[in-house]
Amino acid sequence: MTIADIGYGKQFEGWYDRVFRDDASTRIAVEALTRFHPDPSWGTLEFGVGTGRIALPLSHHVGPVHGVDSSPEMLASLEKRADEGRVTAELGDIRTYRRDREYGLVYCVCSTLALVLDPEEQRTVVARAAELLRPGGRLVIETHNRPGIVAQHEGMSRTTFFAPYPEPNTGIQMHATLLADQRIWQVSTVWFEADGTHRIGTETARLLTPGEVDGYARDAGLEPEGSYSDWQHTAYVPAAGLFVTTYTKPA
Repeated sequence: MTIADIGYGKQFEGWYDRVFRDDASTRIAVEALTRFHPDPSWGTLEFGVGTGRIALPLSHHVGPVHGVDSSPEMLASLEKRADEGRVTAELGDIRTYRRDREYGLVYCVCSTLALVLDPEEQRTVVARAAELLRPGGRLVIETHNRPGIVAQHEGMSRTTFFAPYPEPNTGIQMHATLLADQRIWQVSTVWFEADGTHRIGTETARLLTPGEVDGYARDAGLEPEGSYSDWQHTAYVPAAGLFVTTYTKPA
């Protein structure tokens, strides 16, 4: 089977975990996923497991987590952190991934779904996740919120954001462009280290709305359950930069 990798992991190899740190936001997401789990004994699967930023700490709450990712670089980083939790992972394409078992919780976070740029292939990702859920199981998706991202651009097709980090003289600068009727978002990220060095990575996302993902889920036989603006169950508002949606598989 061909594994189609967009090169995200190769671009961010060695500094992904500097940008996406194990901080309070990670802990909040892990706690929310723990609460969303219908029954940890049914198993847990992550689409786009990456370096294990979520899966490793989550495994301390729900038991073993299985992950799939198309990036050899990301999975190599995860392997180096294997002693931090109970996570098994394999190289795979979330658009075509199948496994001879079902799970109680399948989750796809950190805008992994948005990195699939074709809407029909996004629909297929949700269908694959639905197939891997056991009856009574739950799918959780976190991704960029198109209305919120468009609002951040303040009417401009191009904009720049800078976010300082707690360590002195570190931070990220993001140069973002909206394309294709404000559905495609290209972002070049510059990471600045305190020693004066920097790294650059570029990603392209197809921005989504909760309603669009709800449609994918319904087509896959799932029932939409909730839409939130964050992991703390704040009601969805269009101005939010991301959204979290949950779906259940009929028993």
